[in-house]
This record gives sequence, structure tokens and C-alpha cells, in this order.
Amino acid sequence: MLVVQKYGGTSVGSLERIQNVANKVAKNKDENKDLVVVVSAMSGETNKLIDYAHYFSKNPSPREMDLLLSSGERVTAALLAIALNEMGYKAIALTGRQAGITTDTTHTYARIKEIKTDRIKKEIEDGNIVIVAGFQGINDKGEITTLGRGGSDLSAVALAGALSADACEIYSDVDGVYTTDPRIEPKAKKLDFISYDEMLELSSLGAKVLQNRSVELAKKMGVKIIAKSTFSDNEGTIIADKKEGEDMEELLVSGVALDKNQARVSLRGVTDRPGIAAEIFEKLAQKNINVDMIIQNASKDGKTNLGFTIPQNQLLEAKKVIESFDHDLEGSDYDEWVAKVSVVGVGMKSHSGVAAVAFKALADNNINIEMISTSEIKISMIIDEKFGELAVRLLHEAYGLDK
Repeated sequence: MLVVQKYGGTSVGSLERIQNVANKVAKNKDENKDLVVVVSAMSGETNKLIDYAHYFSKNPSPREMDLLLSSGERVTAALLAIALNEMGYKAIALTGRQAGITTDTTHTYARIKEIKTDRIKKEIEDGNIVIVAGFQGINDKGEITTLGRGGSDLSAVALAGALSADACEIYSDVDGVYTTDPRIEPKAKKLDFISYDEMLELSSLGAKVLQNRSVELAKKMGVKIIAKSTFSDNEGTIIADKKEGEDMEELLVSGVALDKNQARVSLRGVTDRPGIAAEIFEKLAQKNINVDMIIQNASKDGKTNLGFTIPQNQLLEAKKVIESFDHDLEGSDYDEWVAKVSVVGVGMKSHSGVAAVAFKALADNNINIEMISTSEIKISMIIDEKFGELAVRLLHEAYGLDK
């Protein structure tokens, strides 16, 4: 049985915690499992390295940043291999390059193109536990690249897919996927199972358990993910494909997510001519600004109003783009004190009245909904940020997720 395990920054946040991970890995090896272990940098290490770079430059070269930041994972991988070897287990640490992970040429946010598994397979055949530094790879030019925040999840899923592993276990400081953030709603329940689509929605909507790119890749490659805690032996949550007809009594809604990193852009009196919206959104895309919810009013007297949301940390860049369209606008407003609250569930698509439950729960508590976006398995609402956590608790109760 081949298992890929990934341990996050909090799991390896100190030498004592790395030893704890070594003990867990050794226990799994004793159960006759072949293991590939992907590790993150020790918690806080990446931010420390970024601060080091910014001491010298406000805009350091992306190439040099990749070389710098990739060192954190290599340190953890080497230390874990040393700990296991000292315990009498054969282990070898590999960089992303040595593990055969090749990417495109985009620095700091590279995408994996291919994984050449020959080296890893040979090490497994030789009886080694293979420890891989996550978050990194190598491009065709021989340059070190990194995969962006949460990239170690992506490394683990990609390796599991390339190696046809039986499972990909993602270890962190939480013991699975909950119906919502337990810090906001103590009544949140851990889910035994959640589908790729639901997890993908929750990840993209603010849930922090898994990086959304890794869930997307897992779905594409058919990799079964198990989200578990490093600090307990609880079963965790399985993230896999939901087969049609399974679990007839499945939950109508699986989870509620809150994203406070939101800003609303309102454009008034936009000249209603063919292509104007395309021009605005194309320019935003060129600046890598991620537009989410969009509302456009019906045209009146050749003018229309256009509203959309973007990540709060991209607001300044978005303002610069909008200023270039001043000749096509009567005015613009920006609100960074908003939040997006969302309900997610595959059961929603076959039931009517799901949205009405959410709208009533918020209306009964005088919470105004500013924007709405829906899909087959998601309802997202933009509300005043100060009501964000209250809205999560209200929706969690309204859909019976606390039962």
C-alpha cells in the first residue's frame, strides 16, 4: 500500500513537533506501508524569510524569492529524514527538483507540468521512506520555482496522482473538515465525507483546511484525500468523488464559509456600449485581479450601473484600472468593509427553496444582502463585514448543521 502524507507548518513547527511527525511516520511504516512524505516549512519560517528579503528590497526579484523561500521546506525535509534515520528507519530527503517535479516558468506561483517519478520509485524499492520538500519544483530552464501559498498541499496531491497512491493524507492542526469554522460556531460538526465539488467551493470561499488548487487537481486525477490532525488519531474527513445515488439522506447543505478578504466596487453611469464590460474586466485580468461576483443593472438612457467584488488586498490596483475608464463613467465607489458568506452542498441542486432559507435567516436578523451569486451547489451573499460571524452562526442553525 502506497500512501502520500503531507505535514503542514504547524505540524513541523518545532524540533519536538518534527520528532512527533517522525514517530507517526515510523508507526505507519511499521504497518508495511510504502510512504512518501511531503513537508512544509516550519510555521513562521516563510514569513521570516520574506521579511529578510524586504529588509533589502521592497520589490525583490521573483527568481531570488523562489530560491530563498524554497529553503524552508528543504530544512524540514532534511531534519525529518535525520530523525527517522536515527530511529532506525531508512529515510531520504529530496528537493522538489530531485523528486522530479517540473513546472512552468512562472516564479512564485508556478504550475506543475509533470512529475518524473523514477527517482522516488527507486528509493521506495530500496526500502526508503521518501521525504519531499513541498511547495517547489524546477522549470525547463533549470530554475527553482515555488507553487504559491499552500503549495505543499499541491505537491502532495500531484505526487499521489503521479504515483497512483492509494491515498493522500493531509495532516494539519485540525482533525478534518467542519461544517463551518469552529472558532466562529462552536457547534460546528466534523464531516466524515465531503465531495470534491463541495470541498472546492468551501476552499475557494474562505475555508482554510485545504488549498483550492490542490482539491481541483485531486478531482482531476482521482486522488482520494484524507484530512487529518497531526496531534490526534481521529479518523479525519475523506474528500473524494461522490457517486450518483449514494447516500440518499445526504445533507442538503454541507458547510458555511466566511471570507472577509472582500471589497465591493460600484461603477455608476457606465456608458452602455458593446464591449465596455469586456474592456474593464480584461484590464483587471491583465493585472491578475480576481473578479468574483458581478451585478449589472438594466440600461437606462444609455447608462448602466456595474458592481463586482474583488479580494480586498487587490483594491488599490483595481482603483488604478478603474481610473483609466473615467471617460466612460459618471462615478465609482469602493467598500472594503464587506464580507462574503456562503452555503455549500451538493444536495442543494435537487431541492427547491434552499436560497429562501438563507435569505429569511438573515432578514429576520436585519442583515441586509448587498449582492447574491448562486450555482448548483453554492449560494454566496455579500453583507456588511460586522455581521459576518453572526451570519455564519445563523445560517449554520437555519440549515440544521448543528444537529
